[in-house]
Amino acid sequence: MSTGGPLQGRVAVVTGSSRGIGRVMALRLAAEGAAVVVTGKSEQSTDTLPGSIHSVAEEITAAGGRALPVRLDVRQEEEVAAMVQRTVDELGSLDILVNNAGALWWKPILETPLKRYDLMWDVNVRGSFACAQHALPHMIRNGFGHIVMCSPPIGTQPNPGYVAYMTTKMGMTRLAIGIAAEHESDNVACNSLWPVTLIESLATINYGVGDRSMWRSPEILSDALLEIVTSAPATLTGRQLLDEPFLRERGWSQERLDGYWLDGPPAHPVYIDGRAGSSM
Repeated sequence: MSTGGPLQGRVAVVTGSSRGIGRVMALRLAAEGAAVVVTGKSEQSTDTLPGSIHSVAEEITAAGGRALPVRLDVRQEEEVAAMVQRTVDELGSLDILVNNAGALWWKPILETPLKRYDLMWDVNVRGSFACAQHALPHMIRNGFGHIVMCSPPIGTQPNPGYVAYMTTKMGMTRLAIGIAAEHESDNVACNSLWPVTLIESLATINYGVGDRSMWRSPEILSDALLEIVTSAPATLTGRQLLDEPFLRERGWSQERLDGYWLDGPPAHPVYIDGRAGSSM
């Protein structure tokens, strides 16, 4: 891990970071010098859900970084409040919040029980709201902050089979837009970040969404995240960012972007919403 990276002295919270994309994001932030709070409900690894908050924290500390594992159910406000307070008490500040924790149910409307729909709203939207609400006072006090919502740009694509899920993800993006507007004068930025292609994760694997030939490594999202949180908040806020076009905007070459494909660049890349346009 870096001891003098661009995030040296910063403290980051990544929700849902015991595995998958959240784990990769936590590792990358730590590698660039941030102390990272690893959160999630998993305290023990299982065959079906490999990884835990403790295993990820151990990965970070073994590489020379600083990590604080905290069990967190974002649906419980008292747990969110306690996590934020512990972060500030033990690590000194809270500079970066990545709202990555998510519940998903990728089924048509008629195959979506209301309890599943309610769970997605509770975790994805309400949980992100609670985390941001408790983190913001510390960011305002310090005159610096980055909040990132792992959610897509607002759009009108129908997304059949993912309708319930996408209503909650759009809610997260609306939250990002609102936070950015309300706290621009506080030097606190808020943006959303989303992939344009399928990403290798437990979700795409377990739901059988595509295969390796269609997947990119989650490192493309962690690299885009790093570009966001190393920017001055006033220069990058209120945007709905897509990973590939945002990295291209930041000067990344096509050759470098092609390196994220697990099996090399496909002849006909599959874009999850039919577009690979510029970030908003």
